[in-house]
Amino acid sequence: MTWCVFDIPAKEKEIAELEYLTSQAEFWQDSQQAQTTMRRLTELRKSADQWRSLERRLIELNELSKLAEDDPALFSDVQKDLDALVPELDKLEFELAYSGKYDDRNAILSIHAGAGGVESQDWAEMLLNMYLRWAEKRDYNTEIVEESAGDEAGIKSITVIFRGPYAYGNLRSEHGVHRLIRLSPFDSDHARHTSFALVEVMPEAEADTDIEIKPEDIKLEAYRSSGAGGQNVQKVSSAVRLTHIPTGTVVTAQTERSQYQNREIAMSLLKSRLLKLKIAEQEAERARLKGERISAEWGSQIRSYVLHPYKMVKDHRTDYETGNTAAVLEQGELDPFINAYLRSQITAS
Repeated sequence: MTWCVFDIPAKEKEIAELEYLTSQAEFWQDSQQAQTTMRRLTELRKSADQWRSLERRLIELNELSKLAEDDPALFSDVQKDLDALVPELDKLEFELAYSGKYDDRNAILSIHAGAGGVESQDWAEMLLNMYLRWAEKRDYNTEIVEESAGDEAGIKSITVIFRGPYAYGNLRSEHGVHRLIRLSPFDSDHARHTSFALVEVMPEAEADTDIEIKPEDIKLEAYRSSGAGGQNVQKVSSAVRLTHIPTGTVVTAQTERSQYQNREIAMSLLKSRLLKLKIAEQEAERARLKGERISAEWGSQIRSYVLHPYKMVKDHRTDYETGNTAAVLEQGELDPFINAYLRSQITAS
């Protein structure tokens, strides 16, 4: 039941806790943390007020329906009011899909080509273009912060920041393995090939409010960028590699000419990766308590894109599919897949 999924009493308890926190004298000493808390409080108040208002109206209509049992005219009015509430309930129900703690954040999306050389590297680039077209439709800003070019074509890996409302809330549905089946344009026999690519999605970390990193836990390396950039790339070690020693997490940034700028980007990426690890640990613990099985990153594909012998894109988590592969891959028509996934998450909660 949608009402149970939202759990109004639990949200109101959190609202009370946050209101108490904001009343403390030292609350604004950490402005970054304060802004994050105030944003969370505003969102909770808005949602709770909407659900409580809807609850009151349904209670009133229920009482009126009892009085209207012997009055057809009054019953008709009650039915009209009830019908008018349905679209509002549907809208609020779908907004539950964006109730995650980090859903309103920018998203950092990485694509990694699977085994298979040029085939998978070309597939990784096709996925990149698909996501960039989707971002254009939503007026999201995108920034490529790390890229490793393919040997002959395509890309080995790439990391892109998507900036816009609920970027992470939408793109988290894309996290997983994507499979392509097609006649190879790189094979002289034009044989059918299956290629894989891993898409990783994480919320952009906010300053030091999400993750705190000790300076002694970081190993910094500077090296020459392998991408385009003219003389600066050839002569100056402007690219940056950061290693978080406790977890072994490694990030790189090489798109800027300045080592300082790349270091700032790399630090932001590192915090976001550590935040993703933190979220994964929390999800794994919840799954353990529920007795659920968590599959490995490369364990199974979430979506298949078939271009031969027929055309179809199918999401294996929701069973949503379409035969218009060009609209998905070339025009970025991903919203039906994203919406189907988000609705399935509401049901599963």
